[in-house]
Parts: sequence; structure tokens; C-alpha cells
Amino acid sequence: MTPVEKLLILAMAGQAILAMLIVVLMGRIRVPLVLSGAISPADAAAGRAQYPERAQLLSNNFNNQFQLPVLFFVVCLLALWSGGATLIEAALALAFVVLRYVHAYVHVVVNKVHRRFAVYTAGLAVLAILWLLVLLRLLLS
Repeated sequence: MTPVEKLLILAMAGQAILAMLIVVLMGRIRVPLVLSGAISPADAAAGRAQYPERAQLLSNNFNNQFQLPVLFFVVCLLALWSGGATLIEAALALAFVVLRYVHAYVHVVVNKVHRRFAVYTAGLAVLAILWLLVLLRLLLS
């Protein structure tokens, strides 16, 4: 395995760790509320509205980890499968993951929609460029 391929795998692991971190943080709020009886299991199963704002933000952010990141995992796997991943592709993958961590922080801690949108858009742009480069490399080789 080349160093570039290892960087791509590291980026994918970083994104997976972020999703797991968010779900653990969400559970640390939600589970005690259900166990204490503050929220009934039936209410917990029905939706998120009864949870405190931070738990709702974590839940929303966890859902976000299965939107753009799905496209990220696909392009990384495509780059790895092709066997010719470049350092630029790996750098873009790492940049995307860093932006996802920033997005999660802004979403869950700061929750300023304009900042969150700016970081989300930056991540989308990085992901689009990564897709473009991988596609061009594959189609032109």
C-alpha cells in the first residue's frame, strides 16, 4: 500500500470516527434522560423534539454524517480501487474531513447558521473538486 493510499484510508477513518464521536456524545445526553424517566421510551422513539437543544443539534449533526460523507466515502474507495490515487486527492480528502470536524463543531457548539453554511459549502466545494480530479484521472488514463 502506498503512502497516498494510507492517507486516503486515514481520511476515511477520520470521518468514521467523527460520526462515532457524535453518536456517543448524543447518547451521553439521551440515554440518561430515558433511564431517569425524564423522557419516556415511547416519546424517545417518536422523535427528537422532547430532547434538549444540544441533543437535537447532535442528532441533526449525526444525520449530516450520512449526507456528503457518503459521497466522500464513495470517491475515496474509487480512488483506492483505481490504484492510482494522487497526493492532491489525498490532501483534498483530508481537507474535507477537517472541514467536517469544523462543521460539526459549529453545528453543535456555536450553531450559527451562516458560519455552518459557509463551512458546509467549503466542504462541498472540496468534495466536488476531489470527485472531478478522480473522474478525470480515471477517464483520461
